[in-house]
Order: sequence, then structure tokens, then C-alpha cells
Amino acid sequence: MEPNGNGGGNESRVTRTLRPKVRQASVIIPKTGRRVKRTVTLGISPGLTPSNGNVTASEQSPLLGVPKARPKPSDAPQFVLRISRRLYHYAYNFATSRTGKGVLKCSIAYLLGSLATFVPAIAAMLGQQDGKHMVATITVYFHPARSQGSMFEAVVLAILAFAYAAFIGFTSMGVSIFFGRVVDFVVVGHIIVLVVFCGAGLGFVGWIKQRLSHPLVNISCSLTSLAIITVLTKEGAVQAGRFSEDKIVQVLKMIVMGVIATTAVSFLIYPVSARIDLWENLISFTDSLSEVLASTTACFLTGSEEELGSPRYRAIMDKYKSQLASIEKNLVEAKYEHYIAGTEGEYKLEAKLVDCMQRLAQNIGGLRSAATTQFLILAQPETGISTGPPSGKATDASNMENPVVLEVIDEAPETGETEPATKSAYQGSTDSISDVFAEFIEHLGPSIKSLAYTLREILDDLRFESSSSHQVTIDSHYKSSLEAAVELYSHSRRDALSKIYDTNKVNRNLSVGVEADFEEIAASCGVFSYALQDFANEMINYLDILDDLKLEIEERPNGRTWCWLKIWRRKRSPSMLTFAGSFNVIDQEADVLSSVPNPPHRSYPVALAIFRRDDTKFAIKVGAGAALYALPSFLSVTRPFYQRFRGEWGLLSYMLVCSMTIGASNTTGYARFLGTCIGAVCAIVAWELSGENPFALAAFGWFMSFWTAYIIVAQGKGPMGRFIMLTYNLSALYAYSLSVKDLDDDDDERGISPIISEITFHRTAAVLSGCVWGLIITRLIWPTSARQKLKDGLSVLWLRMGLIWKRRPMECRLRGKTSNVYMDLDEETHLHKYLAKLEKLRDSAASEVSLRGPFPEASYTRLLGSTGGMLDALHTMNMMILKEAPMSSGEAAMLESTTTERAELSLRITHLFQVIASSIKLEYPLNDALPSIEHTRDRLLAKVFGFRKEEKSAIVTSDEDFTLLYSYGR
Repeated sequence: MEPNGNGGGNESRVTRTLRPKVRQASVIIPKTGRRVKRTVTLGISPGLTPSNGNVTASEQSPLLGVPKARPKPSDAPQFVLRISRRLYHYAYNFATSRTGKGVLKCSIAYLLGSLATFVPAIAAMLGQQDGKHMVATITVYFHPARSQGSMFEAVVLAILAFAYAAFIGFTSMGVSIFFGRVVDFVVVGHIIVLVVFCGAGLGFVGWIKQRLSHPLVNISCSLTSLAIITVLTKEGAVQAGRFSEDKIVQVLKMIVMGVIATTAVSFLIYPVSARIDLWENLISFTDSLSEVLASTTACFLTGSEEELGSPRYRAIMDKYKSQLASIEKNLVEAKYEHYIAGTEGEYKLEAKLVDCMQRLAQNIGGLRSAATTQFLILAQPETGISTGPPSGKATDASNMENPVVLEVIDEAPETGETEPATKSAYQGSTDSISDVFAEFIEHLGPSIKSLAYTLREILDDLRFESSSSHQVTIDSHYKSSLEAAVELYSHSRRDALSKIYDTNKVNRNLSVGVEADFEEIAASCGVFSYALQDFANEMINYLDILDDLKLEIEERPNGRTWCWLKIWRRKRSPSMLTFAGSFNVIDQEADVLSSVPNPPHRSYPVALAIFRRDDTKFAIKVGAGAALYALPSFLSVTRPFYQRFRGEWGLLSYMLVCSMTIGASNTTGYARFLGTCIGAVCAIVAWELSGENPFALAAFGWFMSFWTAYIIVAQGKGPMGRFIMLTYNLSALYAYSLSVKDLDDDDDERGISPIISEITFHRTAAVLSGCVWGLIITRLIWPTSARQKLKDGLSVLWLRMGLIWKRRPMECRLRGKTSNVYMDLDEETHLHKYLAKLEKLRDSAASEVSLRGPFPEASYTRLLGSTGGMLDALHTMNMMILKEAPMSSGEAAMLESTTTERAELSLRITHLFQVIASSIKLEYPLNDALPSIEHTRDRLLAKVFGFRKEEKSAIVTSDEDFTLLYSYGR
């Protein structure tokens, strides 16, 4: 390796061996389909290859910074004017932004909802009972700053919430009347109502809330809990054994008023379409895919991971992940809009489009995994591959310490002539891992870069028309151009690999370690090249779906359909059944892992095993805690105290605080109590300043709703904003209803002259008691720690991955078995979703307080990141195993010759997964003698090298035949 020519100061820096000018690469221009030779760029950031050596921008800046000039006294008016302009522009930009419009819509909806309290005619429609502020509260919970599809979903969930609450209310009244008046067992009737309807009924609400884990479902559960608690514990009809539909009818009227107000504002003022949002998300996601593809490919070609670790790349990946989650959310909301509009065909194609996007995201993960493998190999000490005496550079200590940075591949300028074939500078002189990599990149680099350039051009130009017409604009040449680019790439890659493997180093007598090093490098480069081709093939499928969607939108062959109304013809998709089953299986495995194992001979029926699941235990303890908290409302001695201190709001707070894990309960309880205190203070201030004037109170309420809507919509802190407004409504609006004699119990809390401080004190005390009771129940009855659940989840995920390896992935293809024996795409998708679930548990675990010390969030973040990398590598291998192409004779012969080595490697990997899973489950540190797969993998790669050298000439093989083992041995 020649020394660096930059001078003695840079002699210690290791660079790739100098190589001849890389030949020109043919590129397919997507818009025209023409094949040209030109210089292309993947948009490498300036920080990757700085023009001034290693000097960065931070190193050029002064240590003390540039002092800011203080404004002179004469410049003070201009300074104020500049600040005023900036504030004006900020306010204008916020008001015209989607967030600002959403906040405005929320405040208008709240103002309309508060009219049910301030306007006598509307208040009279709701009767003489209290609780009219619930109309305003509903506009806060089901706020209009959402899409039309989400509003349709909210309306459906609100109806279901009321139906369930009405069923519980009427049934409990019937039971109370039967035992109180027919058989004269009042106490028995109260016990049944308390246990069955209050305990089991609210426990089922908690189970639904935890099971579905959807924001709108959580809000609907809060609404139905409020209605059930009010009827069972506050109204008194159940306790008195009489039938009264007044409160239930009032709740129905309030739900209708609140939903109408918020829906009207959502549809009439700055309406938002989930279909347009979905299309805009797809546009943004393709742009992010383009950036990630270009950055990953550029880093692989240069051999430098600086770009992958840069803040710019991390920001792109964060945006990329958030957009993927947003696409799934908008697809669900767009489904309701399509179903109402009768465009089910468009929804089905959009669902296929999103599914294709998810597969493209998985392919990007495979590319990143292959690039990461290359970086790890380059970081290893140089070992020398040549059989001759090693060169000085190969044994230099600097080679052992510094990772190799590969240069950027720049195609030569177009000359119009074919370059003569030149002998590679590496043939006969390859002496290090970096040199072999350089040779692979020299031959594979141009074709990889050309295909990546074509893909990026297509991704950057995919557009939808975000208008009412919903038109798809796609160039007709894209598909044919991409197919031509893939074909060109396939031939170029095959020729490049043939030139590499025909060099004389394949025919040398090398040690097992050196042979393994060569095949390890071949595996890294080969897997990346094949993963890029898989990405391109998936992009062709994406373009096909876009063509079908364009046809459906423009011509609509089947017209508008509302098949979803034909309930009798609905069938559940088999793939969804498989997916749901896989999801439940892994969740049950985690539940079983966290419990004590059963003896071999169980004495209870298998059906009772459902009571060992965490979600069932959660429902039971929520119901038990609710029944105990509601008990004072059924006892004549304690009922006055329960009513005076508004125990129903404490019970509602308990239902809101109770969460599956202790960390989530701590977070919700803190937000609930803090929001209650802020709302109480704001209610006191508003009441004292307004002087009971309805117009002033309405203005204060609008202002309150505006800034709490900012908390909910802009900052994403929904619980905090809702709790503030709920307490404000409970205090200020309730006090106004008392002051105008609008309630049937005017003597409650000083009657027509309410003392606002006493009202807020009762609400705050009730909320605090509910929060404390929820934390006690969560911690004392079957406590579920987010930390422990995260450990169990990681253990189960690793054991699951070990089980996949134990199935010996290659055997299903070699023996002609179905792919489901190994792993199908649904199971793989669920593994990624399960990993996302563990990331949420990590966030909850950070809120738990433990005597062991703070939660090691950074360590678990690295563990989850490494697990995600393993899943990406697993995806690459899975895609190759599940490919539909028949197995060639060369691939079959190679798999047969490596049966023993593959079996040993599979068992060793399975053993390693079991060891680390057991270690984190038992909280026992790993010992120094971990099962190593290095030697086992080296033997497999050496066997592949030997097969290539000895049997390739006797058996017809191609570079595609080695693909599967490349992904296996990585």
C-alpha cells in the first residue's frame, strides 16, 4: 500500500490502496428511458468529504464566539420595530399553519359547547340536573382538529360508548328494583350492582382501553366511565331501587350536542381530509426513502460510517420513522372517508400501497444492515490475505488501530470511447481486508451507484395531486426505465463478480481464517447488491399499484360501492387471522414468561389459563378497585360524604390513572393531578374576574380552550390539556349553573351564591384521592412493572428469534417445504411491531421509581437498536428464502455440501440467543465464556470458498447461487 501523498503530517492516516480510474457506468434516465454514460452523484453531504481535509466547521469557529453588538440608544425604536415584525410574522405563520387552524377550531367548538351552560334555552333542553358542562367537555375530548375520517370514527365510538353506558345503567336499575321491591333483599341487590355492574362493567372498560390502545378508544372509555359512574353512584336511582331514565337521556342529549358541535366545526371550518394527508405522507415518505437510500449507498461505497452517525442522518431517520407511523394512522382514518364516499376500491389499492411502502422500509433496513456489516469488518485488524510476505503497510500498527475510509467512486468523464480492459491493480497483490473491499467496490461500485441514482430520481419525482380531484401523476416511462435499469444492473453485477472471482487469489492455498475473510467480504458486498436489487423490484411493484390506483381514480370501473354495509357478506382476511394469531401468541409467551411455571399435571381446566394473562389480571384489579371506591356511595352512613366531596370525579380519576404498567400510571397520575390544580386555579381567577357575567365567562372559557388546545394539538400532551379543561368546566361552568338556579339541588355548595374555592377544593380533593387510589391498586394488586415487562419482552423476542434459527432456515428451501415452516412475512412484520411495542415500554419504564436506581435508558436503547439491526438482517435472509424462483442445481449442491456447517451455526446462534435471553430474564450478568459463533461461521465461509474453488467448474453455478449463504453467513 502506497503512502499517503498529502505530506508527512498525514502519514498515519490509512487510505485505500490507489487504484486506476474507475470505468464509466451506464445509467438509465427515468424520464426518457435512455441509457447513457454520465457522472452521477448520490448527494453525499459536504461533511462526508470535506474539501479542506479534516477541518470541520466547528474547528474553524472562534473559541469564545463572535460578540454580539449591543444596540445603541438611538437604535432602540428600530430594535423594537424589528422585534414587533418578528412577532407578527411568527403569529401570522402560526395562524395560517395547520396547527394554528386546528387550535382555532378547537376553541370555536368549545365556545359552541359552552352555550349549553350559558344559553337558558339550550340549558332547558337538558333538564334541571347538573352536568351540562359535559357538552363543552365532549368538544374538548373529541376535538375537531382532526381529519374527517377520524371524526367519523369518533362519532361511531361515541355512540358505542353511550350504548354500553345505557345498557349498564338500565340493567343495574332493573336488578336493584327486582331485589329491592320484589324479593325485598336490598343489600343483595346493592352487592350485585356493586360487583357485577360497577366492578365488572368498569373492569371491562379498562380491558378494552388496554387491549385496543387507541387514542380515540381511550377517550370513549373515559366518556362511558363518566356516564356509568354518574348513574351508578351519583344519581341515586340505583340505591333507591327505582327506575329513572332522566340522567341517561340527558347524557344522550349532551353527547349529541357535543358531537354535532365538534363535527360541524371540523367539516365546515378548514376541513382536513385523511386521504389528502395520506397522499402527502406518501410523498414525504418517498422523499425520506430517497435520502436514506442515497446516504446508505454512499456510505457503503466510501466505507465510512460518519454519515450514518451524523446529526443530519439521525434527523432523517427520525422523520422517516415518524412518517411511517403517520402513514398507518392516516390509512385507518382514510378508510372511513372512502367507505362513506363509496370508494372502497381506492382504499384497497391505497392499503396495498402502504403495505408496499412497509416492505420498502424493511428493504432499507436490509441495506443498512449490510452496510453496518461492512463497517464492522473494516474495523477489524488487518490480517493479510496474500500468501507472500506481508507488506510493511499491512503490518503497520496504524492499520490495526484506524478503520479504513474508502474513497468516493467518481466515474470518469464521458469520452464516447470504450475503455480498454486493464488488469486490476489488486490482482496478485491483495494483502488486506481493505484491499479486497476496494476491489469489490471498484467492480460493483459503478453498477450499484447507477441503480441507486435511477431509484432516487424516481422516488424524488413521485407525486400526488393534493386536491379534491385526487389525481395521481406518474410518468409512464418510470416502470420500463426501472425494469431496464434492474436488467442492466443484474448483468453488470454478474460481470463484475465474475471478474473478481476469476482472479488468482481464489486458486491459492489459504488458511481457513483467510478464506473466511474473503467470503465474509464477498457476503457483505453480495448481500448489499442483492438487497438493492430487491428494493428495485419492490419499487416496480409500487409503480404497478400506482398505475392501478390512477386507473381506479380516473375511470372507476366498478363505480361507487358500499359493500361494507353488506354485513352478511363480510369475511375476515386469512392473512389478518394469521397476523392476529401471531401477535397474540407472542404476547401470551411474554405473559407466561413473567409468571411462575405450572407443574406438569395441572389441576385446573385449560380454559382458566386466560386468567393468568396480564390483560385479564388488569381488568380484574381495575374492577375490584372501582367497586371498593364506589362502596361508600351504597352505604347510607358514608353516602353524604361521598356526594359532598364529589366522589364520582375521584372514581373517574381512578379509571383514568389505572394503566397496565406502573410507569404509565405514574405519568398519567402526575398529568391528572397537575392539570387539575392548574384548572382549579384558572377557574377561581375566571370566576372572580368575571363577576358571574356569562359573556365574560364565555370569553375566559374561549381563552382557556385556546391555550389548552395548543397543549393538546401542537405539543401532543393530550391528557394534560384535557384534565385542565375538565377541572375548569367542573368548577366555573358548574358554579354558573348554581348561580342561575339551573339545578334541582340549588342548596348544594352554597346554592345560588356558590363559593368557587369550596367547589374547586372538593374537585381537587376528589381527583387527588382517585389518583392515589389508582397508584395503590396498580402497585399492590398484581403489579406490572414496565421495567420487568420490557425485560420479559426482550427475552421473548430473542427466544423467538432463536427459535427461528433453530428451524434451520435453509432447510425449507432445500427440502422443498412450505415457507411457513420457517417464517412468513406476517410473522416478520409482527416482530417489528413487537419491537416498537418494547420501545413504548422503555418510555414507560423511565417514569418508574425504584430503589435499584434510575432506569438505564441508554443501555436499553442500544439493546433495542441492536435487536432492530438483527431483525433487518433476518429480513434480508427471509426475502431470499421466500423468493419464488426455483432452486438451481448449483445452489442445491452448495447447500448440500454445507449442511453440517449450517446446522452447527444454527444451533450455536440459537444457544447464544437462549443465553442472553436467560441472562436478562434472571438479571444475571453474562460470563466471560460466551458461546462464540466466529469459528463456526469461519468454517462455513471457508467451506463456501472451497466449493467455489474446487467444485464450481464441475457444477454449473452462478453468483446468484451464493446469495442465500451470503445472507446466512453474515
